[in-house]
Amino acid sequence: QVQLVESGGGLVQAGGSLRLSCVASGLTFSSLHMGWFRQAPGKEREFVAIITRSGSWTDYTDSVKGRFTISRDNAKKTVYLQMNSLKPEDTAAYYCAADQNRWGRPKGMYDYWGQGTQVTVSS
Repeated sequence: QVQLVESGGGLVQAGGSLRLSCVASGLTFSSLHMGWFRQAPGKEREFVAIITRSGSWTDYTDSVKGRFTISRDNAKKTVYLQMNSLKPEDTAAYYCAADQNRWGRPKGMYDYWGQGTQVTVSS
């Protein structure tokens, strides 16, 4: 069973930066495709970014391209989401997700989820 624990959320002013981290345990981290999703109050959970198990391929939702960067450190069993130039519309709970066999944008592809970390961007 995979356990995912996110950290790094907080309150930041518009234009600021945060780095989210997600530490995985329970399975070989290098076997996992990793994704970040977010959910704002009253909205559906949406795809933010993904990185494949090798780290060789990444994908981002259009609204964060050029501002967010996903990366991973397999030795530390950690995936990161560097968020720059934050906007109030980035305010949401951010969730880490993992799957051994599938990767892509649909949240239904992921078997494992963290509990989330809150990001609040003030204007």
